[in-house]
Amino acid sequence: MHMRSLRVRSLTAGVAAVLGAGLLAGCSGGSGSAAHSGKSITVWSEENATDRMAEQRTLAAEFTRQTGIKVNLVGVDEDQLPQQVEASAAAGKLPDVMGGIPLAQLWQMYSNGLVNTDAAATALKSLGRSTFNANALKLASDGSKPLAVPSDSWQQILVYRKDLFAKAHLPVPDTYANIVKAAQTLGTGSLNGMSLSTDPKDVFTQQSFEDLAVANNCQMVDSSGTVQLDSPACRTAFKTYDQLAATGPAGTQTVDTTRATYQAGQSAMVVWSTYLLDSLAGLNGDVPPNCPQCKSDPGFLAKNSGIVTAIKGPNGSTPAQFGEISSWTVTKSANAPAATKFVEFMMNQGYEGWVGMKPEGKIPVRTGTPADPKKYVDDWYGMKIGVTRFEPLDQLYPKPFLNTLLAGVSNMRRWGITEGQGALVGATEGSLPVPQAIGAMAGGDHVPAAATAQQAAAAVTALKKTLH
Repeated sequence: MHMRSLRVRSLTAGVAAVLGAGLLAGCSGGSGSAAHSGKSITVWSEENATDRMAEQRTLAAEFTRQTGIKVNLVGVDEDQLPQQVEASAAAGKLPDVMGGIPLAQLWQMYSNGLVNTDAAATALKSLGRSTFNANALKLASDGSKPLAVPSDSWQQILVYRKDLFAKAHLPVPDTYANIVKAAQTLGTGSLNGMSLSTDPKDVFTQQSFEDLAVANNCQMVDSSGTVQLDSPACRTAFKTYDQLAATGPAGTQTVDTTRATYQAGQSAMVVWSTYLLDSLAGLNGDVPPNCPQCKSDPGFLAKNSGIVTAIKGPNGSTPAQFGEISSWTVTKSANAPAATKFVEFMMNQGYEGWVGMKPEGKIPVRTGTPADPKKYVDDWYGMKIGVTRFEPLDQLYPKPFLNTLLAGVSNMRRWGITEGQGALVGATEGSLPVPQAIGAMAGGDHVPAAATAQQAAAAVTALKKTLH
């Protein structure tokens, strides 16, 4: 399913091997450097929606005005990016810069030698590493070597009805025990306890499960690259996911139905991304909140919803959550000086324009400048969100709510990224072995959690073998 708002990227299992062959072809004849002029660069952006492309063209024009370097801006569809990288690498015609690149794609490109890490280091030194969130830098680095310049983040969050929790005297759902208790307590009659994705055909299900899994220290692989989805921690995560899904509506739950159920006032909790915030506040006419109270007050759910970013499971040492970091990536065959200048511009003069395109899904990972350390965070609070109507974030949600989102970047954990298994992560997002296992567990087959863990581990292990 193509869903721009969630930044879903589906990477095919075979891309890594083909990219390697493409790199060899791209390196012949001077790595394609003849395609790059000192006074022009080509920039690919995954932010290819019409309104966002218009904003980026404005930013690119300002960069050209300041530097004299022309920018050929190309919008790239997220589902087509792996194939386009493959073809361009083979032809020696990679772009100079790529924007909005997710972690799995970044690490997959890095593993095939397509990333200019020196350019990333130069840009970060110029901008000031201390102005970036440390965890964002870690996820976009191989040890001390930066792979790209992290630009922004969206997060998977647990949204819950504060009014219903208060009435039932339930604690904040920030641990496995608290979440299960709330779901089972409130999930009675016409009210569902939790809206949770069980769609076997959507990476959103994997993202939702990974959100709970990392909270319990359930990892896809260990430091040696061995698949760990059948570990005790993962078995507990699968069991808990099954328990929670059982308190939701009958049938397969999808990215759309989970949001719809919560916005209809029919669920006490939902696991979704931060892109929920505009529709939750009644600013997206295509998917408005339609709870009974929402008819007279479209902002009812926004006022009565709380969020949890980091969750802690019984096997977890610290609270954690799933999220995505997008980055600016300079390619190996780039006009490096000009490309680096562009990245520095987009993370400095152009940063507010970039983040402002979709603030709820572009949480800043650069907090400010050396001279003004909180500049970008302070400006983010007042940025407008919406689709058919627009309002500033800080007029819709209280400051503590927004601060929780900002702090969530530091709590983000990702399967396989810091273990150097980005190619495997990308492959699972394409073939979906984990969502398929969850679909069998939470769907009509009712596969036990332990068997589900075994099924997922076996499928990912088999997939890993195809990447070597």
